[in-house]
Amino acid sequence: MKEFSRPQRMGDQLQRELAQLIQHEINDPRLGMVTVSGVELSRDMAHAKVFITVLDDKHDGALSVKVLNKAARFLRRELARRTLMRVIPELRFFYDPTVKHGTELSALIDAAVAADKAHGEINTPPASEAPSPPSRSLPPSRGKGKAVTARKKGDS
Repeated sequence: MKEFSRPQRMGDQLQRELAQLIQHEINDPRLGMVTVSGVELSRDMAHAKVFITVLDDKHDGALSVKVLNKAARFLRRELARRTLMRVIPELRFFYDPTVKHGTELSALIDAAVAADKAHGEINTPPASEAPSPPSRSLPPSRGKGKAVTARKKGDS
């Protein structure tokens, strides 16, 4: 059985190619620093949803999506030149906010930990002073030293 489906493998290839094309071929100052976070292909591979993330705070994600949707025909034509796919999917770009939400949550957690440390509520010992887990001892044997083996039905 195959580990990945064909649309998923082709989506991964499109993701790599689109990342290169956007970085090297599109010279629009409104675009900013864009990464392609994922590509979802339809089963017939005629349509592709391309999810992007904007890494710098100066540029708007919605504007970057608009710029890339305008450049979709150019990108599709370049994909046809670079790949050996028989059908190049129609590209639609969408903003993926997960990276931004992740950094915001990480900043909130860091701020909460710093506030707790400032109030002296967290007393974490260094790794060298951390208590070791208790050792587990086995209960004493209840048998008289006889080993028990499982036998198949019909064996005597």
